[in-house]
Amino acid sequence: MWSVTYEDRVDFILILAQSLLSFGAPSHRIESQLDCAASIVNIRVGFVHLPNLIIANLMDSGTVIQETRFVRAGGRIALTSLHRVHLVYRDVLHDKVGVKEGTDRLRKLLRARPIYPIWIRCIFAFICASIICTTAFGGSLLDMFVGGTSAAVLQYLGLSLASKSPMYANVYEISMSILVSFIAKALGTIRGGLFCYSSISSAGVVLILPGFTILVSALELTSRNIMCGSLRMVYAFIYTLFLGFGLSFGSDLYLAISKYGRNNEAAAQAAESEFLNGTFYANNTSSMISVISGAFTFLDSTGANPYLVKGCYRDPSWPWYRKAFPWWTLLFLVPLYATCSSVANLQRVRSVQLPVMVLFSCAAYATTKSVELYVTDHVAVVSAFGAIVIGLCGNTWSRLGGGTAFTSMITGVLFLVPSAIGNGGGLISNYRTAAQQYSDTFQLGLRMIQVASGVTIGLFVAQIVVYALGRRKNAAYFAF
Repeated sequence: MWSVTYEDRVDFILILAQSLLSFGAPSHRIESQLDCAASIVNIRVGFVHLPNLIIANLMDSGTVIQETRFVRAGGRIALTSLHRVHLVYRDVLHDKVGVKEGTDRLRKLLRARPIYPIWIRCIFAFICASIICTTAFGGSLLDMFVGGTSAAVLQYLGLSLASKSPMYANVYEISMSILVSFIAKALGTIRGGLFCYSSISSAGVVLILPGFTILVSALELTSRNIMCGSLRMVYAFIYTLFLGFGLSFGSDLYLAISKYGRNNEAAAQAAESEFLNGTFYANNTSSMISVISGAFTFLDSTGANPYLVKGCYRDPSWPWYRKAFPWWTLLFLVPLYATCSSVANLQRVRSVQLPVMVLFSCAAYATTKSVELYVTDHVAVVSAFGAIVIGLCGNTWSRLGGGTAFTSMITGVLFLVPSAIGNGGGLISNYRTAAQQYSDTFQLGLRMIQVASGVTIGLFVAQIVVYALGRRKNAAYFAF
């Protein structure tokens, strides 16, 4: 290793930094991984990590900065490529391959095309959103097809048009949330309750929810990366407000232009309301109004209706395809979602990692469902238990089985976020005023922060339990 030049070693560090950014490596671990790699290849360098940017300050023996290099890259999670980056990283640091060969392998990974074409990734987006529609948001078979189709179109536009047009990329998520909400409201106001607005709109945009970004920001803040974590947290929260605005705007836009929709929604709201005629007397003597007489409308907003399933009305007399799926369907829907979600994040089908990801995801989901039987209104606690299980599985697999902890855990972690959010119903509920819809959006952002906090605590607890025993790792942790 030491026969290579100084520039070769610097190139390896910079290409490694670009690879980690491009393939969605855990951002709160990037600095420690690069520091460890720089120490092993014997160069003095300091790193500053910002979102999509790494600043490398090359230093001489007197710790005076000689040169500053900037590495800028952005990309989505690519599980197979990220696993291969980790293998190269581990081989170079354990002196199994040289620095030049490691650099060439990383460059080849960066130049390679995605392992699946866009149309296949759209199919997997359709399947994932369809399953989330029924497992997290109480959707029926009819709702699944509409929500899945919306997610597939959204995925296609994101991978093709938004990636080619910087101007459209700035408004891509908001425009799609307006369109999805508009279509969902049009279908949701059809007489007879064939479709549920809440489940369709939630499932249609669930793939662009910034739940993972908020989780990453919470991990960065816990790791004392204040600048990066704060920027991501504020961005994700404001982004959530924009999505909520888009959903509210799309719904209101349809009602504004469609008299048919307004009449049907008013009829549905009246069917769930109670009308009373009478007089109210104020007991507070300081009140300016002491008596109020007339007709009063009472709408049950407590969710106590036994026919409501996560915000969707499901009459027992309806046929099976208009009802929520029974619990036993989770036995095959959850593994199917974990498989499709992993492949959608560019994991190869013929890989030992894939069944491991599916197994860990199912274990985490089963844990959260079990905890929900005893803890109902604390999403952070429920998420923490699920994260502890998947953290124990992933870190044990990395330590004993030689796998990559992060890539084996990511699918289960991504499943925890929409599942926990779905416990409160859809993203935007039916029959709400503009102020109440804004409140729903604000509460959604807070709920995602609660979920991320619970997952963060669970992942760190699991890592402490696994790595507190046995010998210390010679390389940086490639895990959450």
